[in-house]
Amino acid sequence: MTKILLVDDSALITSGLKIILESAADFQVVGICHEGDSAIQFCKENQVDIVLMDVRMPGMDGVTATKQITEEYQIPVIILTTFDEDRYIDEGIRNGASGYLLKTTPPEAVIQAIKSVLQGQTILSKEILVKATQHLDKKNNQEANLTVLTEREQEIAHLVAKGMTNKAIAQTLFLSEGTVHNNLSMILKKLNLDHRTQLAIYVLTGEVMT
Repeated sequence: MTKILLVDDSALITSGLKIILESAADFQVVGICHEGDSAIQFCKENQVDIVLMDVRMPGMDGVTATKQITEEYQIPVIILTTFDEDRYIDEGIRNGASGYLLKTTPPEAVIQAIKSVLQGQTILSKEILVKATQHLDKKNNQEANLTVLTEREQEIAHLVAKGMTNKAIAQTLFLSEGTVHNNLSMILKKLNLDHRTQLAIYVLTGEVMT
C-alpha cells in the first residue's frame, strides 16, 4: 500500500485529492497538512512513501519544504499547484521535486505520475516542461549533442523531450518498459545528467538545467 501525504492549505483540494487517490486500490492517504512546517514534522514522525505538495501556503512554502523533505528523509515529492510561474518551476526542480503537475491535470494522470515517480522517474506536465524550456537563456542556445547515443537512445531521448512517460515510449517503440528504463539510465549516464527533466530540456534547448 502506497502511503501518501497531502500538503495544501485548501481543505477542499485535499478532500478531493483524498477521494481521487484512494479510488486507486493501492493508495492510502495517511496524512493531510496545510503548511510546510507541519509536513516536515509529519514526515519525521510517520512512514510516508510520497508527498503531494502545494506551493503557496501560510508559513513555510512548498518549495522550501520540498527541499528539506527530499534531503533529510529521501521521500519523493510531487509539486501539485495552480501556479505555473517560471520561478516556482525552477525552484521546484532545483530543490529536489520528482514531479511538477498543475492542479488541472486529470486525476488518472496524477495517479500515473505517482506510480512513475515511485519507479524512479521525474515527471513534469507538458505545460510545465514548455515553461521550463522557454525561460532558459536563449542567447547561447545550441543544438543538443546526442552523437554519443545510439540511434535507439536518440529516439528515446526525443520522446522524453515530448513529455512522454516510459510506458508511452514503450508502446510507441514496441519495447518493454524495462528496456526503456534501462536505455534511459544509459542515456543519462552518457550525457552526465541526473534525471529525465534535465534530458528533456537539454534535447529541446541544448542547455543543461543544474
